[in-house]
Amino acid sequence: MLKAKILFVGPCESGKTILANFLTESSDITEYNPTQGVRILEFENPNVTSNNKGTGCEFELWDCGGDSKFESCWPALMKDAHGVVIIFNPDIPSHRKEIEMWYSCFVQQQLLQDTQCLLIAHHKPGSGGDKGRLSLSPPLNKLKLVHSNLEDDPEEIRMEFIKYLKSIINSMSESRDREEMSIIT
Repeated sequence: MLKAKILFVGPCESGKTILANFLTESSDITEYNPTQGVRILEFENPNVTSNNKGTGCEFELWDCGGDSKFESCWPALMKDAHGVVIIFNPDIPSHRKEIEMWYSCFVQQQLLQDTQCLLIAHHKPGSGGDKGRLSLSPPLNKLKLVHSNLEDDPEEIRMEFIKYLKSIINSMSESRDREEMSIIT
């Protein structure tokens, strides 16, 4: 059975924990409580199987605290990650700058492919959720960007997240198949 490790990273107060709970169907947290270090949620998704074999997949979602005081823990968090989801609040201008640092640390320096990264512009309840064209500077403008608004359209982000999980599992299956072939030949 494949087990994928997905990191949720991004600036403080961007909505990582709320999204993590929603997407893994964990408990609802209503008040803001900054994540200290990391919170690991294990889950399975019946909609995601590896290749056409129908083998189930397990996921570990690592909800990482956004405070830079945890920076010394980041190398341990990044180890063996298969995917990185960068979550930010598009209504906070400083977040757009900050996500460049998250991308550099967690994607580029870990030599992950851009396909292993998903950007989520998370709109807080009551923010109006303006889904206008977000102008992000390169290399962020090459990443898949999805908007999340749990108030107006929660299913949209759930479907996008499942698509993302499927792409991660497919790339893991392909690399495992390549490894097996290299052993055989």
